[in-house]
Amino acid sequence: MQLILHYDETYREVKYGNMGLPDIDNKMLMGINVTPIAALLYTPVLIRFFGTKWMMFLAVGIYALFVSTNYWERYYTLVPSAVALGMAIVPLWASMGNYITRMAQKYYEYSHYKEQEEQGPQQRPPRGSHAPYLLVFQAIFYSFFHLSFACAQLPMIYFLNYYLYDFNHTLFNVHSCGQSSYGGLRSPNSAHLPHLEAASTNSQGILNGFNKTVLRTLPRSKNLIVVETVLMAVAFVAMLLVLGLCGAAYQPTEEIDLRSVGWGNIFQLPFKHVRDFRLRHLVPFFIYSGFEVLFACTGLALGYGVCSMGLERLAYLLIAYSLGASAASFLGLLGLWLPRSVPLVAGALLHLLLAVSLFFWAPVPRAQKHNWIFYVAAVLWGVGSALNKTGLSTLLGIMYEDKERQDFIFTIYHWWQAVAIFVVYLGSSLPMKAKLAVLLITLVVAVASYLWMEQKLSCGVLPRQPRIPRPQHKVRGYRYLEEDNSDESDGEGERGGDRGRVACMEEEELQGRLPSGPEPVGL
Repeated sequence: MQLILHYDETYREVKYGNMGLPDIDNKMLMGINVTPIAALLYTPVLIRFFGTKWMMFLAVGIYALFVSTNYWERYYTLVPSAVALGMAIVPLWASMGNYITRMAQKYYEYSHYKEQEEQGPQQRPPRGSHAPYLLVFQAIFYSFFHLSFACAQLPMIYFLNYYLYDFNHTLFNVHSCGQSSYGGLRSPNSAHLPHLEAASTNSQGILNGFNKTVLRTLPRSKNLIVVETVLMAVAFVAMLLVLGLCGAAYQPTEEIDLRSVGWGNIFQLPFKHVRDFRLRHLVPFFIYSGFEVLFACTGLALGYGVCSMGLERLAYLLIAYSLGASAASFLGLLGLWLPRSVPLVAGALLHLLLAVSLFFWAPVPRAQKHNWIFYVAAVLWGVGSALNKTGLSTLLGIMYEDKERQDFIFTIYHWWQAVAIFVVYLGSSLPMKAKLAVLLITLVVAVASYLWMEQKLSCGVLPRQPRIPRPQHKVRGYRYLEEDNSDESDGEGERGGDRGRVACMEEEELQGRLPSGPEPVGL
């Protein structure tokens, strides 16, 4: 809705003409898209400082703050809130991925507590035992997440569509679809949708010849305030849900362990984890994961769908994408019976087929006979997006199940997605075929790199993981037992457990040999 409102030339002159905000769009977009580039430096520190749950609560609160600035639009309200929103995107998603993985592990421990009592409290569950629960948790989460794209179109359907011209007016001078250069609609106030704002910098429009006026009449300010109030209510409900329903991701003693490894080490460990060849092989997939959602919301929906069906059908096209992705999120459960690479590669191959088809085919402007093709393409692209998101998140949760590493791993994953958004922001004015070529090349490299990683793992190549420093407790009178160190990884537990028991036995023998009487005066 905000994309369209801020594109209309008359609306911009009336709304911003007397407020002195002619370039507010570019400033806000720069704050939203450039700020996440630095997120790799501060995200793990924020998660360790606030905790996983409170980091989610704080990030959702920043989203609510950004929405609230639309009540009083000035430079000193809009630009700082846009920068804050850009800073909160990566911490929100990193803490969300970490939280879902931890909840799957806790649910496994809860459902198998009898087996753990028989094995003893010091025995850890087998590696990969929580994978089935993680698959279910990720499928449920992404099923609800992809519904957000459908919910975001409700203001446009019930409010804005009554003010739009039909496609004969907006597409009157458009002569080609899918092959011309375009920049998205300018959208500073749509950043609560984290994937829509990145391709919105070019004021020339989404298509060559697209009409600069798309509104028959200007919406009343009272109606806009009602829409903003509804958005604020949803943001507050989300904050209350996180506060009331989400428990702590770690026990209090575990939180102490996670924070006491040293803030310098927390700052360095994301960079040290890049030594792991598994992460290096997955980096192209991380980048493509950011590209493909942006292309669905801009390239497929605007460059192809709007060009053929008109702007009034944009909301329904995104709803088709949303419903297809939401339903297909449960296809990630195929990993319970098939190899873990099958769902991820299947989604990539589906996107490859669709991208190649769009590369060699473009619709005729204002040709309503092709409508069913776009709806089918949107649903199929949503299926591929669902398999991509659930597959990557589940794969990271399975490979890095040590709780002291998960926040670093998910930070790297979503930071590379932020880099992809920034790249699309820089190249929003490229021709459509150039964008499709970059998308195809990234996809092919991502699949080849991922299969190479799986081949290395099947051949027994051991990854190089950085050592997590032991907790440095500064509290006097509070002693941690070596065998009950909740921050040690599996390899450290196997090596350090025997050393701890031997050290305790040697200390007991030494104390038994020392005389128990009073100390001599000479000593």
